Amino acid sequence: MSYENTKPRVLLVDDEIAVWQILGEKLGRSGFEWCGQSSAEDALACLEKEPFDAVVSDLKMPRMTGLQLLAEVQKRHPHLAFVMATGEDDIRVAVDAMKHGADDYLLKPFHLDAAVESVRRALQKKFMEAELEKYRHQLEEMVEQRTHQLQTAMKRIECAYDETLEALGAALDLRDTETAGHSRRVSLYCLEIARAMGCTNEQLKTIARGAYLHDIGKIGIPDSVLLKQGKLTPEEMAIMQTHVRIGYELLSRIPFLSSASEIVLAHQERYDGAGYPQGLAEEQIPLGARIFAIADTLDAMTSDRPYRQALPFSTAREEIIRESGKQFDPDVVRVFLSLPEQTWEEIRSQVARARDRVNHGDPDEEETFVRELLVN
Repeated sequence: MSYENTKPRVLLVDDEIAVWQILGEKLGRSGFEWCGQSSAEDALACLEKEPFDAVVSDLKMPRMTGLQLLAEVQKRHPHLAFVMATGEDDIRVAVDAMKHGADDYLLKPFHLDAAVESVRRALQKKFMEAELEKYRHQLEEMVEQRTHQLQTAMKRIECAYDETLEALGAALDLRDTETAGHSRRVSLYCLEIARAMGCTNEQLKTIARGAYLHDIGKIGIPDSVLLKQGKLTPEEMAIMQTHVRIGYELLSRIPFLSSASEIVLAHQERYDGAGYPQGLAEEQIPLGARIFAIADTLDAMTSDRPYRQALPFSTAREEIIRESGKQFDPDVVRVFLSLPEQTWEEIRSQVARARDRVNHGDPDEEETFVRELLVN
């Protein structure tokens, strides 16, 4: 509601009582309430006791000047409109007063109609400033509210990410009980190599997700093939190889896993072009898949298999060196070789301890892994 819908109260301050009485009577006839004081000190005391909308003060007064009063009013009652009254010889001072916060100024002797209009302008200016400030606060509150809503939505999305990854991991784990430990180790191996290669945070997240879910397509492979103990026939091998496309088709439909799906599709490619399913070579293979190839071989050779015991890390290193330029990207091999063997041993121990916690009934272990490594 505009100040014009109420009866504004104006405090007049001048050491000449006759001056503020004349102006006050004019203001009263023009729809204002008013009160007069003959010193700045009395005006400040009055302001502490009664509510006002505006102050009209003379510039030159004994003890405390109009400028000093302006400063005090701004400090104690910043919502009040302030009009400075001055003689023509002090017009520069009056203009300076406006620079310091006065809303308007009057020249003495007063032209009463002009004086009333000046007070109205000052009140309107203050009213507009108050409305602008109110609008600014409303905008800030709206931004804060929208930010909170966005944060809440992001948390819900992250929870959905967690649940999606956990569900996919659990689905594969049901088909192949060794997969969870293997997927964790390979994810962590990939991250060590990728960090050493200077990959960005977004690349690291994509590589970790792709490595963790690289075998997700095996949920579409028949048990007779997936769980067969002996050597696969050529026909069965062809069925098994379809797991890369099944995994890709599954993950590519999930927006936050679409980048990771490229690694899933290419994780059986070889640097020399002899892999599958597309026969990609060298730089055609996504970097994450080239990193994965080394991490996967490292884990496969250093893990127990039904047909052999786990091989030492040194043997795996020799095999990776031998296959550099054939199965593996030589640049990734160099980075792998620059990392200490202790790194891989610590990761294997870390995953083993985590699997023990899961086996002993810690339901939050897998959730913690997914959230910390693959979502955040």
